[in-house]
Amino acid sequence: MATPEFILELRKRIGHMPLWLMGVTGYVRRDDGLILLERRSDNGQWTLVTGINEPGEEPADTVVREAKEETGVDVIVTDLVSVKSGDRIITYVNGDQTWYMDHLFLCEVKPGGNSEPMVGDDESTSVGWFSLDELPEPLGASTRERIGYVHEYLRHKAEGDAHAQFTCDGVTEHL
Repeated sequence: MATPEFILELRKRIGHMPLWLMGVTGYVRRDDGLILLERRSDNGQWTLVTGINEPGEEPADTVVREAKEETGVDVIVTDLVSVKSGDRIITYVNGDQTWYMDHLFLCEVKPGGNSEPMVGDDESTSVGWFSLDELPEPLGASTRERIGYVHEYLRHKAEGDAHAQFTCDGVTEHL
C-alpha cells in the first residue's frame, strides 16, 4: 500500500499543503552483518525500510509491519537509535508536501522467521541484503545519514556509554 487511507482522506481536505507525519526507519541486519535495503519505485534510490505510522500504531510495530509488507522479511526491534525531525519539507511527484518525525530502529531477523527478501508491494522494485562495504547506488542521502547514526549508536553501546544521547544536529552529548 503506497499511501495510507488516513492520508488520502486528509489530502481531500488540505490538498498539497505540508502534512506532519510520524515515520519509521528500520536498519535491519543479519548475524553476518549484511543490511536489508530496498530500491524505491518512486525515485529509484536504495533505502532502509521506511514507513508511516497508522493512527494509534506503535512506531516499533510499524517498522515490523513495513519490513514484512515491503520485503517479506520477519524482523524484531532490538533498539531505538534515534527520534529525529526532518529539517526540510519533502515534495512528492504529485505535489503533496510532508515533514517527518522519524523513529530509527535497529532490527534483526526474527528467530525462525523468513529472512529471504522479496518485493512485497509496489513501493519497491528490488530488495536485498548488502555489505556495508558494497552498498548499491544510488543510495538515498537520508539512508547514508541514518546508517551513520546507527554506527555511532553501536559504537557508544559497545563502549558501555549507556547515557550517550544524540542531539538534533547529530552530535553526541553525554548526560
